[in-house]
Amino acid sequence: MSIRPLSERVAERAREWGVAVEEGLETHSSFVAFGRRGGRAVVLKVLRGPGDEWRCGEVLEAFAGRGAVRVYEQVGGAVLMERLRPGTPLTRVTLDGRDEEATEILAEVIRRMSRPAPPPEGTVTVEEWGRGFGWYLASGDSQIPRDLAEQAQDVYAGLCASQRGVRLLHGDLHHYNVLLDDERGWLAIDPKGVVGEAEYEIGAALRNPFERPEVFATPEAVERRVRRYEAELKLDAGRALAWGFAQAVLSAIWGIEDGFTVDDRSPTIMLARAIRPML
Repeated sequence: MSIRPLSERVAERAREWGVAVEEGLETHSSFVAFGRRGGRAVVLKVLRGPGDEWRCGEVLEAFAGRGAVRVYEQVGGAVLMERLRPGTPLTRVTLDGRDEEATEILAEVIRRMSRPAPPPEGTVTVEEWGRGFGWYLASGDSQIPRDLAEQAQDVYAGLCASQRGVRLLHGDLHHYNVLLDDERGWLAIDPKGVVGEAEYEIGAALRNPFERPEVFATPEAVERRVRRYEAELKLDAGRALAWGFAQAVLSAIWGIEDGFTVDDRSPTIMLARAIRPML
């Protein structure tokens, strides 16, 4: 796919959707513009290129504002959304020492997002994401101990084969992707979109806030969080725990694919080792 320069596509979307851009910021994956359309504050997000979030507008539309930011316009690689104010990330709650409260908020967001429309055609499945294990084990890389990667692959495959009630999931629902709005409460942003069972959705939250592994990468923290999700969402705690273990290793594999270094001090590996004896 040939992609025109990002600046051209931002200008085109702003023009086509009638957005007066007031300020913007660049991230590693996108350009995010803040502005107004008519009398309404909006956010225009344009992706740099195809990737996990390329169809985030379609995914958000399927949630129809239930637990997620509202979409006004979307095409592949670009989405126009409501602006959330003050936009405080849920990370703040956990880092203020209120992780139990943050977990309850995440559970409520998941509950509100639990009845989406059918997934957009061609939405990736958790089985497809699991191909990363095969890539890693065939790569010859040794940053992740082979026995850990092989166990995670086996656990992940077993979970995939025994899923129940699969539906559209956010796919990357963690503390950084849940923001506070004064009027609508806590809302999810930036979905990747994946088809899987509800227990899969917990995995990203278990390994965040990423920069503070001491908050989440202990058996005690994992047990407390998983039991809270079980109580609030009536999930299968054993399956959520197993998904959390396998996804932590898969996330480390994705980091290696993206050029990052992984070792025993990496938060994802620390979490996987914390959960491993609990399986």
